[in-house]
Amino acid sequence: MAKARLVYRCTECGTATPKWAGRCTTCEAWNSLVEETETRGAPQLHLPSAGPATRIGDIDSSFAQPHPTGIDELDRVLGGGLVPGSVTLLGGEPGIGKSTLLLQLLAKWPHRTLYISAEESAQQVRLRAERLSAVQPELWLLPETSLPHILSAIDTVKPDLVVVDSIQAIADPALPSAPGGVVQVRGCAHRLVAEAKRRGLPIVMVGHVTKDGGLAGPRVLEHVVDTVLSFEGDRHHALRLLRATKHRFGPTNELGVFEMTANGLIGVPDASTLFLTDRRAGVAGSAITPSLEGQRPLLVEVQALTNKTNSGVPPRRSAQGLDAGRLALLLAVLERRADVVLGAHEVFASVVGGVRLTEPGADLALCLALVSALLDQPLPADVVVFGEVGLAGELRQVAHASRRLAEAARMGFTRAIVPASSANGVEGISLTRVATVHEALLAVGLRTVSCGAGRHESVASSDHKQHARRASRQ
Repeated sequence: MAKARLVYRCTECGTATPKWAGRCTTCEAWNSLVEETETRGAPQLHLPSAGPATRIGDIDSSFAQPHPTGIDELDRVLGGGLVPGSVTLLGGEPGIGKSTLLLQLLAKWPHRTLYISAEESAQQVRLRAERLSAVQPELWLLPETSLPHILSAIDTVKPDLVVVDSIQAIADPALPSAPGGVVQVRGCAHRLVAEAKRRGLPIVMVGHVTKDGGLAGPRVLEHVVDTVLSFEGDRHHALRLLRATKHRFGPTNELGVFEMTANGLIGVPDASTLFLTDRRAGVAGSAITPSLEGQRPLLVEVQALTNKTNSGVPPRRSAQGLDAGRLALLLAVLERRADVVLGAHEVFASVVGGVRLTEPGADLALCLALVSALLDQPLPADVVVFGEVGLAGELRQVAHASRRLAEAARMGFTRAIVPASSANGVEGISLTRVATVHEALLAVGLRTVSCGAGRHESVASSDHKQHARRASRQ
């Protein structure tokens, strides 16, 4: 007879311990141990054999060709569509539009589909489907949380695509844990993956996220699936971004852009126009940089604001859509290599439109936006800038410069500030090559009057100003 015992299991690595601790001894994650009931003497799981080994040249790869979903931006991220037998995990914050995207996917799929709604009633899903014009005769709906019933419905309906919303809400009665626990999430995910491979059936699962933005549940959930998609965006803005953090059938550097409307999610093929629609030219603290997401160039606006403070506390540093550590690094480079002192100023930096810039090619744009805000001098309206900034203040080239410049020229920009080692430009846009951050400041007209110590008067700190006054009295 099976016996139950109380254990504490890590949600990150799945390690079980008899006592609670603040930190997992295996993966060293903090506050990740949750209480669960484990059953001893449970029957062992017997998995069927996959067959004998085969020469790799004899394997037919045509079965693994992706099938288009009918949503261009989703196909862009997936490398063409969903592969038969693949399992995709879609994560995102509550209310960001995950269920909306998947319901539109099912409505556009050319064959029979099954939507497993483990969190909403059938009436709620029907109302959303009516709003999205997704009421299709071959779209089947099952509001169910029991894994055996879900597998039975798959046998009955025989769909060509299954969506499970969400994996944390379904449970297997044979597993000794509550829905959403480590044992349940891991066990149900393994069972669904096995069924997908056995049937050649693509399955898309929705995953909850933690307050830090990572996928909730054990880390094995991400390892066992074929594709992990991240749906990002601000619920207060219409823009939604879809990225692949793991994809066994293609690259993971593509970006899908959607706009949330009253009728659902609409793909945005020309994202640069959307990002720059509300841009105000002639405003200090704004710089345009051509970013590259996978094979897709995007023109985004980097904004900065500085505010001098006389309080005794350290000035605030805020970065939205940018790495806070990178902002601190660039502030240090500006002070030591370009004589731009912001130690007594609050600094706020942001990327407009809810985009998050992670590539170093946006370093130069952030530096110029910071100095522009400090001096209250706007950058020329027809200029784009890009380049990685090193600790010595030098500018380093970034990948695919010609593709970035072509996108800037298409959007009407006529001049670009680029690193000195960049490749040749494109027709319609002139290049100004600079080797350092200081040269870039001069190239866009951010000139200042230097003081006796070699620093710029308009950006010198109070200590340097006092030193200059004492020297003049002597």
